[in-house]
Amino acid sequence: MKNFENRVAVITGGASGFGREFALTAAGLGMKLVLADVQQDALDKTRAELEAKGAQVIAVPCDVRKEEEVHALADAAMNTFGAVHLVFNNAGVGSGGLIWENSKADWEWVLGVNLWGVIHGVRIFTPLMLECAKREPGYEGHIVNTASMAGLLNAPNMGIYNVSKHAVVSLSETLYHDLQLVKAPIGASVLCPYFVPTGISQSHRNRPEDVKSDAGPTLSQLVAQAVSEKAVSSGKVSAAEVSGRTFDAIREGRFYIYSHPNALGNVQTRMEDIIQQRNPSDPFESAPQIRQLLREKLNVA
Repeated sequence: MKNFENRVAVITGGASGFGREFALTAAGLGMKLVLADVQQDALDKTRAELEAKGAQVIAVPCDVRKEEEVHALADAAMNTFGAVHLVFNNAGVGSGGLIWENSKADWEWVLGVNLWGVIHGVRIFTPLMLECAKREPGYEGHIVNTASMAGLLNAPNMGIYNVSKHAVVSLSETLYHDLQLVKAPIGASVLCPYFVPTGISQSHRNRPEDVKSDAGPTLSQLVAQAVSEKAVSSGKVSAAEVSGRTFDAIREGRFYIYSHPNALGNVQTRMEDIIQQRNPSDPFESAPQIRQLLREKLNVA
C-alpha cells in the first residue's frame, strides 16, 4: 500500500498506546479515521485531539471480543466513509502469572481480546475490503495485526499472554498466504513489539465485569504485573517510533514488524532448539538477574 491520502483506516484499541499513535500518523498522511476502543473517555479525548488537527474521524465504542460490536464498527466505517483500506487489529490486554494459576475468566478475557478480537477483525473486514476492491479502481489495502515478541518467544510467568500472541502470529502468517493465494490487492503484516511504554501493563483497568475473576490475584500474577510495569515503563523505543516503523513496513509490503530487532537472537535460539530437538533454552541466559528477581518475588529458594 503506497497511497494513504483520503484512504480510510480502522484502528481497534485506538484510544491509547500504539492505536493512538497509528491514528496520529495516519492523520498526518491525510487518512480518514475510524477509532474503536472500550474506554470511552480516552476514545473521546483522542477523537477531539485528532479533530483539532483537522482529521476526519469517527469514534466507535467497541469490545472486540464481541462479534456483533465488530460488525457494528465495520458498518459505521462504511456508512460514514464508504470504504475501508487499512485495518489495525490492535486492541490488546496484558496478563501473566504461573500458567496453572490463571482462572477460566483470565483465559476468556485475554483470549477474547488478544485473539478473538483479531479473528473477528479478519473475518469481518477482509471480505469487506475485497468488496471495496471490486468497486474501486487501483484499490490498495493492508491489514496489520498486533502480536508481540511474546508471539515468538515463551518467557515464564506470562503463559496466557504468550498463547494469545503466538496464535495471532500464526493467524497473520496464514492470512498473508491466503491473500497471496487469491492475488488479493491487500497486504498483511504482523507487529511484534517488545517492551514499549504503553498502557498495556494497566490493562486490568478496563477488564469487563463478565470476565472478572472472583478470587483475588495470586502471588505470581502480582509479580507478573510488577515486572511488566517495570519493563514496559523502562522501554527506550516509543510507541510513536513503532508507528513510524509500521507505516514504513506497510509502504514496503513487509510482513514482520519489530520494535527491537536486536531481540531476534532469542527467536533464532528458539528455532534452533526446535530444529535440533533440544529442550527449550533458558530465556534469561543473557539476563540471569531477571530470573533471580522472579524467583525472589515468588519466594523460590
